[in-house]
Amino acid sequence: MPIFNFLKYVQPTHYFHLLRENEESVFPIVEKLDAFYFDQVPKDEAYQSNEARVYDQSWRMIQKGYIGEATKYSEFESLPLVDEYRFVRKNFHKAWVLYVLLIRLASFKNPFKEVTAYFKTRQVKHVNEHQHPIDYPEYKDFQSELIQQNPLVSVIIPTLNRYSYLKDVLKDLEQQEYTNFEVIVVDQSEPFQKEFYEEFNLNINLIYQEEKALWLARNKAIKQSKGNYILLFDDDSRVDTDWITEHLKTLDYFKSDLSSGVSISTHGAKIPANYAHFGISSQLDTGNVLLKKGIFKDIGLFDRQFEKQRMGDGEFGLRAYLAGYQNISNPYAKRLHLKVGSGGLRQMGSWDGFRPKKWLDPRPIPSVVYLFRKYHGNEAARLALLKTVPSSIMPYRYKSNSLMMVVGVLISILISPLVLVQVFKSWSLASDKLKEGAKIEELE
Repeated sequence: MPIFNFLKYVQPTHYFHLLRENEESVFPIVEKLDAFYFDQVPKDEAYQSNEARVYDQSWRMIQKGYIGEATKYSEFESLPLVDEYRFVRKNFHKAWVLYVLLIRLASFKNPFKEVTAYFKTRQVKHVNEHQHPIDYPEYKDFQSELIQQNPLVSVIIPTLNRYSYLKDVLKDLEQQEYTNFEVIVVDQSEPFQKEFYEEFNLNINLIYQEEKALWLARNKAIKQSKGNYILLFDDDSRVDTDWITEHLKTLDYFKSDLSSGVSISTHGAKIPANYAHFGISSQLDTGNVLLKKGIFKDIGLFDRQFEKQRMGDGEFGLRAYLAGYQNISNPYAKRLHLKVGSGGLRQMGSWDGFRPKKWLDPRPIPSVVYLFRKYHGNEAARLALLKTVPSSIMPYRYKSNSLMMVVGVLISILISPLVLVQVFKSWSLASDKLKEGAKIEELE
């Protein structure tokens, strides 16, 4: 159960709704926090129940970037309806509040109680906790013992028909201020150009892979890696000279297990507010993440049920989260992700998990539904599809355009019979995956 029940409607498949293997959530019990943290998130007395007040503080603390060892909640009490509406109004766009109300009414909840609670909270203002994150002032001058120990880092890059972009990737690695690393390139290109790699002053372990398979490539590289730290990278990205340094420094400063860097798609673009500060990460991007190799030995390699599909990195990140590993969202280890229009995933399969290439293809990609159902259950999976499928009607480039997303919802209503066929097809294929089970190889 999520910390607030209404989160199951607006974030149905979020990592933080699940308890870890130690039966703890990610949310700190606020009474156990140091005054330094406690004072940054005053209690909202407008909530009807005290439980909602302290849950609200705890949730806001995580949004602000709390990373600490305070005792965590293991269960959450049910809250008054008006407190649930107040919470969702404070933290999400008003359109999502209406969305929740409509779902509740369609689910045969008491309409009088629902509408009353909805209107009682109509004056609540939206608050963006990311605008005032927790500061970690000691990080800037932190002298990392881990960096001084100079561990070997294995940088892993799968590539497919992107030599012109890979050249810049490798040039950026040549300029890294941290130099004790190997580069493992798994090249699946046709034609394969072995001589391309001769011009770079890098310790390159080149693997040619005939099969076009991303997760096979990453698993193969991890098995051949020599470093105790694995840095997963993409073949269409650019990074600054301190990229590896910042990843290692963050692991050391927070005594964490994974460092998830941020991505921007335009040079000089502003980092989104929710990624512009340190925090516990609720996702994993295999285009920019440093992690301890021992994690793979503990929980296994990437699940090849996601091969030529989507969200294999999200599944691994969730598996690591459930196992208790701490993943830090790192604003200083950033990359420019070019998202070029050829090669890579665009050649191997769908680029977007919710937008198939053809109208008769399943929507979403079956691996997405497989992930939702495997970890969150069928009810949460259905809520996730209800939330994401209508907006996926519009092309990916309109994802951040609110008006176009609304248009997408309207179009989805008109073509709903076809969309339902797509969704049922995806659900059926995901069922086949669940019956077959995970394809997770162990790392010896």
